[in-house]
Amino acid sequence: MNHDDLRDWSKRAADWAHAYHAGLRDRPVRAASAPGDIAAQLPAAAPETPEPMETIFADFERIVPPGLTHWQHPRFFAYFPANAAPASMLAEQLTNAIAAQGMLWQTSPAATEIEQVMMVWLRGALGLGDHFTGTIHDSATTATLSAVLTMRERALGWEGLQKGLSGGPRLRIYAGTEAHSSVDKAVRVAGIGQDNLVRVATDGRGAMKPGALAGAIAADRAAGHLPAGVVLVAGGTSVGAFDRIGDCLQVARAEGLYSHVDAAWAGSAMICPEFRPLWDGIDGADSLVFNPHKWLGAQFDCAVQFLADPAPQVRSLSLRPEYLQTLEHDEVVNFNEWTVPLGRRFRALKLWFLLRAYGLEGLRARIRNHVAWARELCEEIRPMAGVEIVTEPSLSLFSFALRAGDTATEALLTRINADGRIYLTQTSHRGRFVIRVQVGQFDCTREDVFCVARVLREMLG
Repeated sequence: MNHDDLRDWSKRAADWAHAYHAGLRDRPVRAASAPGDIAAQLPAAAPETPEPMETIFADFERIVPPGLTHWQHPRFFAYFPANAAPASMLAEQLTNAIAAQGMLWQTSPAATEIEQVMMVWLRGALGLGDHFTGTIHDSATTATLSAVLTMRERALGWEGLQKGLSGGPRLRIYAGTEAHSSVDKAVRVAGIGQDNLVRVATDGRGAMKPGALAGAIAADRAAGHLPAGVVLVAGGTSVGAFDRIGDCLQVARAEGLYSHVDAAWAGSAMICPEFRPLWDGIDGADSLVFNPHKWLGAQFDCAVQFLADPAPQVRSLSLRPEYLQTLEHDEVVNFNEWTVPLGRRFRALKLWFLLRAYGLEGLRARIRNHVAWARELCEEIRPMAGVEIVTEPSLSLFSFALRAGDTATEALLTRINADGRIYLTQTSHRGRFVIRVQVGQFDCTREDVFCVARVLREMLG
């Protein structure tokens, strides 16, 4: 295949993509494949000679779509969305064609400088203070790991980079009970260890108690441990819990601890000023992550980390061997020094296209609709016989269960997803199996959302 062939097949792929999205409502949301079904349709070894692109594309059409869960389906109400607005898709096509490696300013000046400007645009859109700067990671997990590594090195006076952790004090990281599993992964990968992730008590809404945080830190200091950082949640994955951001950040500052706020899902909603009281005090954070690929419409992957001061993270993560020096310019930003990977995709382009193609008001309208429709749906479900709303709407996320218990609720979820018209997922809330409903797919309508109520009524008979 050459570039002339690519031109023709790109047009074919664009036509296929248009038809795919136009027909999504006619497909079941979740794949009906059993484990091994897809692999069984593939040869055991790679071909020795080239195959015609017609054959390859035909195999793609035959094998791949039926084996996918369709994340862009307008009735995808599971997990959180991984949205892909059309303008973002177009930008990704261009990014793929350019195939730039943006590890250094000099390897792709446009990638670096557009990323810098997009951080300013997003900072203003979210109403954050002008002291924040930022960068784009692949996912919130990488941003959280970067923050935890910074907590580790800052607490150790940056000696861990050379000496390691052997023989040193027990570092302690603090998070609430609603914190994402990426925090657990970060403390493991950072060498801090799962046993040193302190789960701080939360209130009835799942919010970390500032007094409990202060007490946990004091107890660790008395035991000879070394408190290193605090991770807070703004819109938890399970049921959308918000820690008391401002109050907990005051404790972190008073104790001299580095702070990171995980707003991976809910951060996008903060382009709407009316939702910002949910993270009141956010300007006091050292680090903050949100995923435009979840709710804002940017195609995966695109996780934005804001930093009040990038210097501690750059000091923790940067390596600049001779072959990565920028000889002609001393004062340039090399974003690979802000994160774990050396290689970097040109992720800023899709943000540039997205924000311009829809405008902040267009994006706000979508988010406001999702929040309003989720609340309406919750009220539609509430009076259904045998159903209990377990957690009230947090932005566009709520949960419910059957009063008959976990076994009945799990069986209901299985029937719903086997039906195929909608897709929901579960969580455990205070030891109870509950079904989550999360509204956020970029192109969903109110009618799509209320399909959840129709399916439920049918299932409950």
